Amino acid sequence: MDVLYILLNIVLYAVLIYLGIQVFYLLFYSIAGKIARKETFVEAQKLRKIRIFIPGYKEDAVIISTAKDAIEQDYPKDKYEVVIIADSFSEATLATLNALPIKVIEVSFEKSTKGKALEKAVEATKHEPVDIVLILDADNHMSAGFLHAVNNAFEKGYEVVQGHRTAKDFKTPFAMLDACTEEINNHIFRRGHVAVGLPSALIGSGMAFQWDFFVSLLHNIGDTSGEDKEMEYRIIRQGKDIAFLDGRFVYDEKVAKTDVFSKQRSRWMAMQLEFFEKYFVEGWVQLFRGNVAFFDKVFQTYLLPRVMLVAVVCLWLVLTIVFFRAFLYVTIGMFFALVLALLLGIPGKWYNKKLFMALLQIPSALFSMLKAMLHIGEARKKFIHTPHGES
Repeated sequence: MDVLYILLNIVLYAVLIYLGIQVFYLLFYSIAGKIARKETFVEAQKLRKIRIFIPGYKEDAVIISTAKDAIEQDYPKDKYEVVIIADSFSEATLATLNALPIKVIEVSFEKSTKGKALEKAVEATKHEPVDIVLILDADNHMSAGFLHAVNNAFEKGYEVVQGHRTAKDFKTPFAMLDACTEEINNHIFRRGHVAVGLPSALIGSGMAFQWDFFVSLLHNIGDTSGEDKEMEYRIIRQGKDIAFLDGRFVYDEKVAKTDVFSKQRSRWMAMQLEFFEKYFVEGWVQLFRGNVAFFDKVFQTYLLPRVMLVAVVCLWLVLTIVFFRAFLYVTIGMFFALVLALLLGIPGKWYNKKLFMALLQIPSALFSMLKAMLHIGEARKKFIHTPHGES
């Protein structure tokens, strides 16, 4: 019995420490993001040439609207171009796109990934180098002045810039919950990290690179569906910084239905597992070399998704109330610290009835996450498409 008691206590303390470290990590960066000032960028003296890559897979429902929005940016027309990378689009969509003042590059792969599409686009346009390449998703719309904001950041010396991606609309309470998750991640992993002198996290779209550097980052990107994360590791390994254009928005359609949410999270968790396996050892090696930013990036693969962390901490709280009361006060403190860390990331103007309705979707989101876990193996083997333009 004594041995079982000791083993039980070891397990309980291990769980408490594991959860406590995650909560402290989120709270630290959340508070940092709240008290820090936004980085400012002065008006650039030079207008750099920008190429906008918009890869899309079966995105007929949204791509034409996105293309039309992109060509209406308030940046000199001779200083930027829009390039649609079309994978499995209909003939009607292609005909409409080709009638616009943009370039269309058709691609096809046995296993489609954004990384492969971008490699093909670079191949097709490398004879016309530009200063900056900006990556958008097929449903993204840029806020007014976004290209000028990107140019201003490059004037300051950055080679990589991440825009502030935010919700385009709130079609359903579930979409509102997804939007809150995005803003919490912006606050912790971009605003909070920049506040303490670490690089902003990339997010897959609304990100801009110096052209030659981007080409080098794409080299041998492989079949990963997490091309943005792979590039992020390569950037941070080299000790380079990533700016965050806080408040300079790229509008993104949020997931409105649980089945789409589940598919998307399957892909995200598969990516997290992929990079955990790939960089676990190197993370510690880089830490001992003084590259704290790289270790921090690898450490993020140890973290539970936010919805799952909330659920696990709530379950742990119930267990401590019923069975393990010795841990009760520490667990209560951890629970409120987690709530604070997450709530600080939600914009103040969103605190209304819609937010309350969104929070009621957390059980559905948790069920979708559990369902997504069952398909991680499938997501690692093939491309899982998240459809846009659905209500």
